[in-house]
Amino acid sequence: MLVCLSLLLSSLLLSACNTTPVGGVKVVDRNGGGAVSDSRKPASVGQHVVQRGDTLYSIAFRFGWDWKTLAQRNNIAAPYVIKTGQIIRFDGRPSQPVVVTARQNTAANGVKPQSTAVKPVNNAATVTAKPAAKPPVTSVQGNFSGRWTWPAKGQLIGRFSSNGSLNKGIDIAGELGEPVMAASDGSVVYAGSGLRGYGELVIIKHSDTYVSAYGHNRRLLVREGQQVKVGQVIAEMGSTGTDRVKLHFEIRRQGKPVDPLQYLPKR
Repeated sequence: MLVCLSLLLSSLLLSACNTTPVGGVKVVDRNGGGAVSDSRKPASVGQHVVQRGDTLYSIAFRFGWDWKTLAQRNNIAAPYVIKTGQIIRFDGRPSQPVVVTARQNTAANGVKPQSTAVKPVNNAATVTAKPAAKPPVTSVQGNFSGRWTWPAKGQLIGRFSSNGSLNKGIDIAGELGEPVMAASDGSVVYAGSGLRGYGELVIIKHSDTYVSAYGHNRRLLVREGQQVKVGQVIAEMGSTGTDRVKLHFEIRRQGKPVDPLQYLPKR
């Protein structure tokens, strides 16, 4: 009798651990077990040391910041260049401004030497390839209604959640290699796999207010600094950083995740 009761209790506990949330939508923890705070409130303490492959936008995305505010907090001016080893602070303490200077040779005859521009390092977070030119991005006002399109054609399998560290976007099912498309016009500000839990990721800046993110791709078809148009194929769907083939899609307004279904057209 005691053995039967023990088996019954074990069965009930296992069932409770495998319960699917109401509505059948699996909620995903995007933290990946690390100290990354992209799905929580903006980090307000500590600092981040810039690693190879980081951009200002990827750091802001990872730690839940608006990129403009993070740049101002750290005295980073346009074209928003950051360097490997540079410290990005979140706690409000002052940071030294980063200045890209020109190298000058000393001339003994008093003639002003010519200066040579220093090229940004490979991981510099420039908004465009030519910083002086403004990228032809779409101006965003209000909730950007009518200007977004679905980034993939598959079935919706995961919904947005604003609670704690739960899903900060939507998940769209699909087949390996299916096209992933830009949801609106913009500029690619990150393309890589440096953000834990997102796999091969593309981040597109649409305006000073909005960015969108496309995760778990098999292959990226765009590069940082590239201008893209709405509907343009930017990646191939995959399963990097996750357990099945799908696209994880996010929209962030001033650094804060918002429900993409409030912006995308009705299907």
